[in-house]
Amino acid sequence: MPLPRASQALSRFTVLDLTRVRSGPTCVRQLADWGANVIKIETPPHLEKGEGPGGPRENADFQNLHRNKRSITLDLKSPDGIAAFRRMVEKADVVVENFRPDVKDRLGIDYQSLRKINKRIVLGSISGFGQDGPYRDRPGFDQIAQGMGGLMSITGLPGQGPVRVGIPIADLTAGLFCAMGILTALLEREVSGEGQWVNTSLLQAQIFMLDFQAARWLQMKEVAKQAGNNHPTSIPTGVFKTKDGHINIASTGQVMWERLCNAIEAPELIAHPDYKTGALRSKNRDAINAAIEAKTVHKTSAEWIDKFNTTGVPCGPIYSIDQVFADEQVKHLGIAQAAKRADGSDQVFVGQPVALSRTPSKIVATPPAQGQHTDEVLKEFGFADNEIVALHAAKAV
Repeated sequence: MPLPRASQALSRFTVLDLTRVRSGPTCVRQLADWGANVIKIETPPHLEKGEGPGGPRENADFQNLHRNKRSITLDLKSPDGIAAFRRMVEKADVVVENFRPDVKDRLGIDYQSLRKINKRIVLGSISGFGQDGPYRDRPGFDQIAQGMGGLMSITGLPGQGPVRVGIPIADLTAGLFCAMGILTALLEREVSGEGQWVNTSLLQAQIFMLDFQAARWLQMKEVAKQAGNNHPTSIPTGVFKTKDGHINIASTGQVMWERLCNAIEAPELIAHPDYKTGALRSKNRDAINAAIEAKTVHKTSAEWIDKFNTTGVPCGPIYSIDQVFADEQVKHLGIAQAAKRADGSDQVFVGQPVALSRTPSKIVATPPAQGQHTDEVLKEFGFADNEIVALHAAKAV
C-alpha cells in the first residue's frame, strides 16, 4: 500500500534517497514533508558492520529525520543492486546523496552517468568542502565547518575562546540549501525539460550563514569578534538578569531606547551624555547594560515581560527546550505534530515551520523499518515477481 502523502505540493515527484547521518536527510525531509514520494535506499542488514550511521534507529534524532518516507534495501556495490538502482533512476525525478565526492564516481552514479539514463534527473549532492578543490576528499563534520566557516570565532563571550553553537547548523543549513536548489532545478526543468546537478557543502552553507558578519569583512574590512549576548551592532540588545532568571531585551533605535528607559523608570538615561546616540550607546555598551540590569534585577522575568510588552519594548523569555513547547504561542502554531505508530501510539515530531494555505504539510507516517517497503516499491518501478525473488536470492536487497 503506497505511503500517504504529507502534502499535495510535491506529490508528482519521486525522490531516491541515498543520504545518511544529518545534512542529506535534512534535505530529503523537506521534500518528504511536502509530499514527494521519497524512497530511502539503505544497505541490506547482512552487509552492515555494527551500528548504522547516525546512531540507533530508534533514537529521537533518527526518527525526526526520517518521517514521511518509505524504505528499501539495495546493495549498490553488487552488479544486481546497482542495475536495479539504475532502473529506478529511469522513472525518478531526484536522487540525493551526501557521500564523499569520489564515492558516487566509483559507484557510477555521478551526474553524467545518471543523465545518460534519464536526462530529466536532478542530482542533489552535499559534501563537507565541495565537489572539487584541495579539500575535496576531506571528511566533513558540522563542528569542523563551524570553525572553518568563521562561526565559532564570533560565538561566545569575549575572550573565552571559540565556541560552537548548540545545534549542527552547518549540517542543517546545507541540507536546507540543497533542498532549495533541488526545487529550483525542478522549476527550471519545466522550461528546459532537462535536469541538472545541484551541489553544496557544509563549508559553503556555514559561510553563507555568516550573512552581515561576512559582509562587514568583504565590504568594510571589519573582522567581527565575540560579543557574547550583546548584538554586534544594535545596542542595547542582550540578556539581562531579573529577580528569578534572565530575559532578552532588544531596544534598537532612539524610540525604543526611550521607551525602555521610561519602562524601567530610569528616564535620566535618555539625557545621559554617554548614551545620547546609537553610536555612543554602542561605544559604552558595558556601562549601559549595567545600568539597565541594576533595574531589571528587582522584578521577575514575567513581570518585566508583561510590562515591556505593554509599553512596546521588544523582549522575551529565555526558555529551556521543555519550556519552548509549553509556551501558549508555540502550542497555537502547532509545530509539534503527532503521528501514529504501527501500534497505535502517538509519536511527536517537529513539523515544518512554513504554512501553505491550500497544500499544507503534515506528518503522515512515522519512520519506516529498514527495508520495510522493498518489494512494494520494486513492483511500483516495474519489477516482476520473479525479478524481485532473484534480487533476494542474490542478496542484492
